[in-house]
Amino acid sequence: MGIIYQHIRLANFARDDIEEIDANALVDSGAAELCIPEFVVRQLQLKTLEERKVRIASGELITVPYVGGIRVACIGRQTVTSANVLGDRVLLGAIPMEAMDLFIHPRSLSLIPNPASPDMPVSLAMGVRFPGQAA
Repeated sequence: MGIIYQHIRLANFARDDIEEIDANALVDSGAAELCIPEFVVRQLQLKTLEERKVRIASGELITVPYVGGIRVACIGRQTVTSANVLGDRVLLGAIPMEAMDLFIHPRSLSLIPNPASPDMPVSLAMGVRFPGQAA
């Protein structure tokens, strides 16, 4: 499979007064989280939640800031997530893609809405039972 880039919009979920950012994100289903560079953190005035250890492609384990309250919008879908702060470009990982119910289309090398739910994202909550519902 080739390299996939996707236009996304990033915003500080808690601050409507801060302008959103356009980004050409590297799509990486092998990465769990959203990853953003330090300049995005400064521009969106995001708060650090904690420090996290991240294993990078070289196998090295590094400690990075973990920031939160980021609204990610892509292909008419959105989610609010947190991000590891590292690197020099935005990387869209599996967790925010899953939250927006987006798929990687290998033939066209693009990100697409789940064909089974084209109108809105669908989440899985298979272990949830409602009162009175058989187990």
